[in-house]
Amino acid sequence: MFPIKDTIRSRTFPMVTWFLIISNALVFVFELSQSPSQLEAFIDRFGLIPAYVQAFNPLTWYPFLTHMFIHGGWLHIISNLWILFIFGDNVEDRLGSMRFVLFYLLGGVAAGLLQNYVSQNANLPSVGASGAIAAVLGAYILFYPRARVITLIPIFFIPWFIEIPAVIFLGIWFVTQIYSGVLALAGTTGDFGGVAWWAHVGGFLFGLILARLFAVGRRPQRWYPDEYYPY
Repeated sequence: MFPIKDTIRSRTFPMVTWFLIISNALVFVFELSQSPSQLEAFIDRFGLIPAYVQAFNPLTWYPFLTHMFIHGGWLHIISNLWILFIFGDNVEDRLGSMRFVLFYLLGGVAAGLLQNYVSQNANLPSVGASGAIAAVLGAYILFYPRARVITLIPIFFIPWFIEIPAVIFLGIWFVTQIYSGVLALAGTTGDFGGVAWWAHVGGFLFGLILARLFAVGRRPQRWYPDEYYPY
């Protein structure tokens, strides 16, 4: 399943969402400009490597922030930023821009902490915005459970577009992350593609549990289930 768009109009311009998209894209352009050895050194320095993190040495904590702006390839960054583009504007609309940027960064840190805790390969760097974006998804399912996600489902190379309730689409996504994470921990699939499944779980739970705290004092937007984009 590939999400195309959601069915909720954002009432405000998603300034922070676009800032995050552009920031990640600029860092990726920088990565492309590096030689293989330079890129490896860059990831080793700013990626999240559990073996390098020391609990009582704050100077080793910065990768919890920097790792979420680094990506490992075109598919990695395009898929992450597309998801952020679809769901980020509505969560930013609900929280407000200043709260949203704090929520996003703390969600990425929470995701990194869980991945760091369960990591079986202490020397393998974790990079990518998917943990922070998972926090956005957790907030989205909390704030907009009745929204719908227009989804592409290819059937024998024939594109099929269907509206799926957000609570089902994101619920299925979350269950697959837990399932894949358990398999990875069990060693059933080795590194299981090198995906930080538990970062996704940690970020999603952060958003699901704490998003309302970030929304305290904010008036919920007036929204009707049948208000959606034409397509």
